[in-house]
Amino acid sequence: MSFSKDFLWGAASAAAQIEGAWNEDGKCPSIWDVAGKHIKNGETCHVACDHYHRYKEDVALMKELGLKSYRFSVSWCRIMPEKGVVNPKGIAFYKELIAELKAAGIEPLVTLYHWDLPLWTDKEGGWKNPKIIDWYLDYVKVVVDALSGDVQYWMTFNEPSVFIMMAYVMGSFAPFKHAIFSYKNCLRHMLLAHGKAVTLIREIAKTAPKIGLAMAATTYIPDSEDAAGLRDAAIKSFETQVGEGSNALYMDPIALGKASPMLRKKLCAEDLKIISAPLDFVGVNVYQPSNPLLNKKGYDTEKLPKTMMDWVIDGRCLYWTIRQYWERYHLPVMVTENGMANPDEVGPDGCVHDEIRKTFLQDFLGGLKRAVDEGITVLGYQHWSIMDNFEWCSGYGPRFGLIHVDYTTQKRTIKDSARYYAEIIRTNGDTL
Repeated sequence: MSFSKDFLWGAASAAAQIEGAWNEDGKCPSIWDVAGKHIKNGETCHVACDHYHRYKEDVALMKELGLKSYRFSVSWCRIMPEKGVVNPKGIAFYKELIAELKAAGIEPLVTLYHWDLPLWTDKEGGWKNPKIIDWYLDYVKVVVDALSGDVQYWMTFNEPSVFIMMAYVMGSFAPFKHAIFSYKNCLRHMLLAHGKAVTLIREIAKTAPKIGLAMAATTYIPDSEDAAGLRDAAIKSFETQVGEGSNALYMDPIALGKASPMLRKKLCAEDLKIISAPLDFVGVNVYQPSNPLLNKKGYDTEKLPKTMMDWVIDGRCLYWTIRQYWERYHLPVMVTENGMANPDEVGPDGCVHDEIRKTFLQDFLGGLKRAVDEGITVLGYQHWSIMDNFEWCSGYGPRFGLIHVDYTTQKRTIKDSARYYAEIIRTNGDTL
């Protein structure tokens, strides 16, 4: 088989990581806007890539690369800067961005929440407070009502395991809480908010919606491809990892209407009915396999290249994540993030020769092609990220982008890897 003619080749971003304009046109602060002391070198996302003012230039670059789709997030802080208050300038920005994308022939894929919680909600407990379900639904209603005439693809949340586990248990991401005894409540509130949002979107969307969410979904690469090896890998991916805050812990209630052992006393039958509102696809964010965590002796990380964030580069993990999610949840798959961080620099010739990212793309996209060739329904591939950006607590050191950004001048430079990816898009994957 080959990639379908409407395969969504694209790239991704998040509002807090690229937009900047943190206090302009009625936007309120997010939990990341006030996180400076937790960020490397005390950096902030206040300017980031200045995409808020430069979105037309950025969309033109996307068109030059031939992107078929662009996954971005809407900032709750721009839309509802206070409880019950709608900001028309925030809505106008996203309507203008979407219009620019559509004019360039690029399909908008909208993520409703990518970690930038409004500070006003955090002051009232954030995801610990059950009222956040209604606050989130009020926000979703405004966004969908405003944008759904031109948007078909919606994602309720990005990587809930990160913004719940790492933010409220480990305390390593904003809002940097160690609320371990509130963790299950936070998780329940997020799951109910997701399920209710899915139902709401279907009720009010002006364009027949396709709804999913994006999971931090990397799975375990089988030690062998016989029946025993496949079964062992599935157990490690979805059962062993449940305490790590990913895969089955989140997706089983959503896709199967079944609570993991950790949540059986927290989620009643009525909760599960709400949470498991039918989805059209599941998004997977894939960066490295979970083998280094679960099989330290049998998986030799020293023999594999690594990104500047010390993440193992093993392209097989994209294929296995797609396959294992498809086999467990029986939902079409969208690769919503996949990429690598590198300390890229503009060379004396004015170019960025990021050969390691080109090799990364070739390796990982080979796994994507294998999944498609085997008949798995894959809707698209969104490379992370469209441009270098604010990498959360790591600040501006790691560069994930297809496009280099000079943060002093805001000059954009298309990297060699982006040209390579553009050729893959042009041929619809035939060069893989």
